Amino acid sequence: MINFKNKKILITGATGGIGNALVKKFISLEGNVLATGTNTDKLDDLKKNFPNIKVKKFDISEHSRIEEFIDNVSLELGGLDILINNAGTNVDNLSLRMKEDEWKKVIDINLTSTFLISKYSIKKMLKNKYGRIINITSIVGHTGNIGQSNYAASKAGIIGMSKSLAIEYAKKNITINCVSPGFIQTDMTEKISENVKNVLTSKIPMSKLGTGEDVANTVAFLSSDAASYITGETIHVNGGMYMA
Repeated sequence: MINFKNKKILITGATGGIGNALVKKFISLEGNVLATGTNTDKLDDLKKNFPNIKVKKFDISEHSRIEEFIDNVSLELGGLDILINNAGTNVDNLSLRMKEDEWKKVIDINLTSTFLISKYSIKKMLKNKYGRIINITSIVGHTGNIGQSNYAASKAGIIGMSKSLAIEYAKKNITINCVSPGFIQTDMTEKISENVKNVLTSKIPMSKLGTGEDVANTVAFLSSDAASYITGETIHVNGGMYMA
């Protein structure tokens, strides 16, 4: 049975639908979790729902502060064993209408921030000769999507980056993998019309949206010792919508 007792875990983007599911899963498996995000109210809610969790407000777009942030996380947790890079953003627009700052914002947050958080976390993991990094990507990074050239590029970039890091640190007992969700049921999808939902589900062989728990279960597996011989891989959680 998977258990994360005594494991120090950082989850970014912890206040969204998938983020909440990740927190719930790792707390249920006895992990020592620090959750981060930018919404103070939602971080407070996490603390109320999971009294044992540690929370820290941080904007991952502040690249110059990331090294200090990871230092502080490591001090608060007493080390760092598992990093789950879930934070991200999107600014959608058709390519001919997309402004340079719209392109840059998404690349900077989704790709550059993920790289820097991973880089400084790996420094901590090297000292322990142990580490697990799971990067949350997206089906769009494999298929592309209208109006999301920046988002697709950022998620595809995370996959390539993760493979390179996996090769670099494979001999150091640090694994780096990706989980690529498809259409997942969140507060956002709850607001869309039934007609739109029907269009979405018609494209999915399983004919249903996934859940945050589906993603969290996969992340927990890759973070565990049961997956110690898996690195540089991307596991798709999309109900068969895309098969690598």
